[in-house]
Amino acid sequence: MATSKTITVLYVDDEIHNLNSFIATFRKEFNVLTARSAIEALEIMKKNPVHIVITDQRMPGMTGVDLLIEVLGRYPNAMRVLLTGFTDLTAVAEALSKGQVHYRMEKPWDEEQIRTVINAAHEISLLRQKGGRSVA
Repeated sequence: MATSKTITVLYVDDEIHNLNSFIATFRKEFNVLTARSAIEALEIMKKNPVHIVITDQRMPGMTGVDLLIEVLGRYPNAMRVLLTGFTDLTAVAEALSKGQVHYRMEKPWDEEQIRTVINAAHEISLLRQKGGRSVA
């Protein structure tokens, strides 16, 4: 398991209380960045190396799936996690089958599940890096 602050996680959600909750829960374990929109998330990723992107599906302007497709195109080594509450299951299933999303989790998120997914995603990134594929 990675040590504190070695994993940079970008959490994207248009609901400020969800962002604040995520920061409060995980800031001591991970380097946490947050964004209130997909556009803001992409701007943050231009300036910061991000290992894992966790995004809500339902956001104004761009869905979580659409954001993760953009992330895949621009930052293919970033691990991509989708949080769903209300969602278009067809779009989510298609994104999962095409490899555009690594993990899907239900909202409201569970602290232990998110922690497990972050650590598992980071381990996958490390294995890819050792296999000759670079990591974000």
